[in-house]
Amino acid sequence: MNPLLASIEPSLIRALNARKRPSSIDLGLGEPALPPQQRFIDAAARESAERGLKYTLNAGDPELRALIARRYAYPGLSDARNVCVTNGSQEALYVVMKTLLDPARDEMLVVEPAYPAYVKIAQLEGIAVRPVGLSPADGFRYDVPAIVAALRPATRLIVLGSPANPTGRVLTRGASRELAAALSARAGAPVWILFDEVYRELTYVDDAGSPAADYPYTIVVNGLSKSNALTGLRLGWTIAPAPLCDELTKVHAWVTTAASTFSQRVARAIFSEPGALEEQAAWYRTQRAGVLTALRDSGLTAVEPDGAFYTCVQLPAGTDSVAAAYRLVDEHDVVAIPGRTFGATLEGWLRLSWVAPLDAFREGLARIARAALV
Repeated sequence: MNPLLASIEPSLIRALNARKRPSSIDLGLGEPALPPQQRFIDAAARESAERGLKYTLNAGDPELRALIARRYAYPGLSDARNVCVTNGSQEALYVVMKTLLDPARDEMLVVEPAYPAYVKIAQLEGIAVRPVGLSPADGFRYDVPAIVAALRPATRLIVLGSPANPTGRVLTRGASRELAAALSARAGAPVWILFDEVYRELTYVDDAGSPAADYPYTIVVNGLSKSNALTGLRLGWTIAPAPLCDELTKVHAWVTTAASTFSQRVARAIFSEPGALEEQAAWYRTQRAGVLTALRDSGLTAVEPDGAFYTCVQLPAGTDSVAAAYRLVDEHDVVAIPGRTFGATLEGWLRLSWVAPLDAFREGLARIARAALV
């Protein structure tokens, strides 16, 4: 048995999801509420009926890769050679860490609270990880001086997501430029940024930035799971400088050969239609407005999300978030995710997904407030 597995625990998110009942108010899983846009699935089905489902190139369909590169048009990253299409954004995360980091000498920083897969993937590869905790006193906003202060000679990669899972916070343009300037001024080997923007199309503020616009040593990861409600399609990608993208593709090819041809055809249809990526965002903006009202009315201390479809609510002082989450689902029929899942800095909080109907979300908040989880 691989000894590295001893440090890997099963997902608490999935464990709590498995515990829910048909009657449960589900504020747990990060699953978009809307159905996928059927016309794109139908277009892929027609093409597949005509042309079959043979492999694409390892890096993905060239036309799709060119569409992705042009869509985001990051400086120096706007060509098909800059894109590798993966089986979901989580495979993209793995491929980047596997390609870039030497477990014998490199470490990576994870800006927390953060999606737990960042740390778990690194642990699977024996990569040293150090967290950079954001402050609840500042609403978990990105703290560039804290990130820069955490750098060491062995630091090779900084992992951050924006909009963030679990807090919904975004990296502002000013913070992105500040981080780029600080990293550019460092001597020695460059520190790379792995920028997870899988919730990019679900951003509700005007000041969102991206290191890929400011810093040449940036690798972007994204996918269609959240923007277009296609979690089960498993379609993601990396955007990176061409020489590095060739290496990412090499690893990707041996891990999984190529992404699903059918999924790539759905993606090509989406990227070929102007506005298709933003089509579902209007529902989330309307939902967010109702969520903010419900949070204010609940009396709970919460993080106002800048993006994605999560918020975090604070538990009474001294509350164990894991125990609280299990009590909530078992005794109050509400599924919520313990903050500890996303790093030590979110202990004492719960992450709530707000894609449930507003009436259910309000009732879930009321049950949390009444639960006295201490």
